[in-house]
Parts: sequence; C-alpha cells; structure tokens
Amino acid sequence: MKLSTSRILVTGGGVRIGKAISLALAKAGAEVLIHYRHSSDAAEETAEMIRTHGGKADTVCGNVATEAGVKSIMDQALAKGALDGLVNNAAVFNRTTLAESDRQIFLDEFGPNLLGPLALIRAFAAQGGKGSVVNLLDRRIAAHDAGAVPYQLSKVALAEATRLAALEFAPRLRVNGVAPGAILPPPGKEDQTDYMAQNGGKAPLDSQCTPEDVASAVLFLMQAPAITGQILFVDAGQNLLGNGV
Repeated sequence: MKLSTSRILVTGGGVRIGKAISLALAKAGAEVLIHYRHSSDAAEETAEMIRTHGGKADTVCGNVATEAGVKSIMDQALAKGALDGLVNNAAVFNRTTLAESDRQIFLDEFGPNLLGPLALIRAFAAQGGKGSVVNLLDRRIAAHDAGAVPYQLSKVALAEATRLAALEFAPRLRVNGVAPGAILPPPGKEDQTDYMAQNGGKAPLDSQCTPEDVASAVLFLMQAPAITGQILFVDAGQNLLGNGV
C-alpha cells in the first residue's frame, strides 16, 4: 500500500501511542482520520500539527464500544472518500483480577478492546476494496498477567481475531498486529521521569521502547504487501521472558 495516496483511520489517534502513529502516517504522506471519544482537544491539536506541516488530517468522534458508535465513526470517516487503512489503537486498561471481575467489568473492557475493533474491521471490509489493517495488541498476549484478566483476555482474543480476519478477508485486505511492551507511564504519571525505569519490567535489550518505535512497526506492516496475519512485538524482547516481568 502506498501511504502517500492513502486515507487511514486511527482510533484513539490524538494521544499517546495513537498520536505517534498519526504523526508518522502523516509524515509518510497519508491523509489521517484521527478518532477520539473524549479527547477532542488533543485530537484537534494533533490534526493541526499535521496540517501545519503540510499534511492532511481530520478528526472523527465516536464510541468504538458500541455498534452505533462504530457506524458513526465510519460514516464520518467515509464522508469524503474510501479508506485504505485502519489502525485499531483505542483501548482501555484496568488492573482487575478474575476474583474482582464481574460480567459488566468484562463487557466494559471487551467492548472497546475487542468488539469495537472487530466491528470496524467488518465495516472497513464492507467497502469492497483493497486495504490494510493493523491492530494494537500487548506483549501480555505471550504471557499471563493474573492482575489484569479482562484486559489480557480481550487482547488475546484480538490477536486470534487478527489471524482469522487475515484469512477471511484475503486477498483484498491484509490484517496484522503490533504488540507493544511497556512504552509510556500510565495517565497521571507522565511527569515521573524515572517511572519507566522502575516499573517497565525486565527486557533482554537495554533499550526503552518509544511510541515512535511502535509507529514505525505500524508503518512497516501497512506497507508490507507480502505480510498478513502476523504479530510484531515491539517490547525490547520482553515477550520472550514470559510471566512476571
């Protein structure tokens, strides 16, 4: 896929890793549709950064956790033309054990983390053309984090869905995943400069992964015509260590 002639929707594209992905895609020449639900100011700021540097960007609003929200997002994104790419980045994360969970807690995480991305993939595929999808996963899909059971199960399911969608929608669509490790401090901890060093966990490589590293992986998979159904870990090798890192 040639990014310089592509329109790409990035969910959660105005903040954190999503912002880095949006900026990288725009720098490569893509027109970026930056989705947000609550972070309207951040999404507009990211879009304006892109436009200031000569790129094309717009914002779309909606709740990826509901069918109505997904329809609204896609209606807005398609209003000015077909989409060539989709990056399912928006997600929620809560540290909740199985014992602490109930049905609603599972639904609250599975909605935005799994069901929303699946609905967006279906809507993207329904356009009928060719394209590329990248799902943002988590290095935890290769381990077991008993402290975040609903979240981990939602990402494991999305990883399997990535492979299944790659099979179902080939050869028109390519569907891949990127699984980051510890990249950024959680919201509210950004000012703690030593947070990642103390809380990022062990990794084989002596290198702190950045949002830009994740964005580079997304760009690679977007443009790799012979790759589908693959998951690329961006975690300094953390996934190789299994549990407890």
